[in-house]
Amino acid sequence: MALSFECQHDYPTGFELRAQFTAPGGVTALVGPSGSGKTTILSILAGLLRPRQGLIRLGDRILCDTQRDVHVKPEQRGIGMVFQDLCLFPHLSVRQNLQYGTRWCDPARLNFDRAQFDRVVQMLQIDELLDRQPHTLSGGQRQRVALGRALLRGPQLLLLDEPLSALDQPLQDRIVTYLERVLAEYPLPTLLVTHRLSQVRRLASQVLCLQGGQIMPATADAEPLHPDSD
Repeated sequence: MALSFECQHDYPTGFELRAQFTAPGGVTALVGPSGSGKTTILSILAGLLRPRQGLIRLGDRILCDTQRDVHVKPEQRGIGMVFQDLCLFPHLSVRQNLQYGTRWCDPARLNFDRAQFDRVVQMLQIDELLDRQPHTLSGGQRQRVALGRALLRGPQLLLLDEPLSALDQPLQDRIVTYLERVLAEYPLPTLLVTHRLSQVRRLASQVLCLQGGQIMPATADAEPLHPDSD
């Protein structure tokens, strides 16, 4: 399932996003300096931000078409999101956080998602965490739970916004191993925002470099701009 993105958006600060790309499948890494528009693109894709002008297609579905005033609601887009702050619900157990992901699924896929619960839990090795609260988890454990919740939505597109930025290098390496396993099991179109060259090399089949709100294609072994910046 291919993703097609062509959007323009302006901020009062003067920053302008003028981005156009196609993600045919696999992992597309978005790299570039802080403020180049990476998170803006993810927010537009997720439906959290309406572009001033744009057209977004996911497979045969139109998610956004400003000319026709089409803007699909976030919960109806079939997108799994893992952002930097993770956003696990502190009042819910790990099990309940994971099950929450199925609440917004397409009803036609709900039984499938329930059947996949044990599979996702075992793949991410979080079966011993199910009855714990988020505040008792380590950073790596929270990352795996957030990823599991995103997968259990039965998404058609996965968005990962610097999901490992708060972890030390050894823990990042372990979580990337889980990501490799997940993406091999669930070959979803995935957009990954990262500044880590090692993550790009291990995960990405396509790399897009952002500069000043515009995208320049790059190869998977090219070093990202400002790889150590936030």
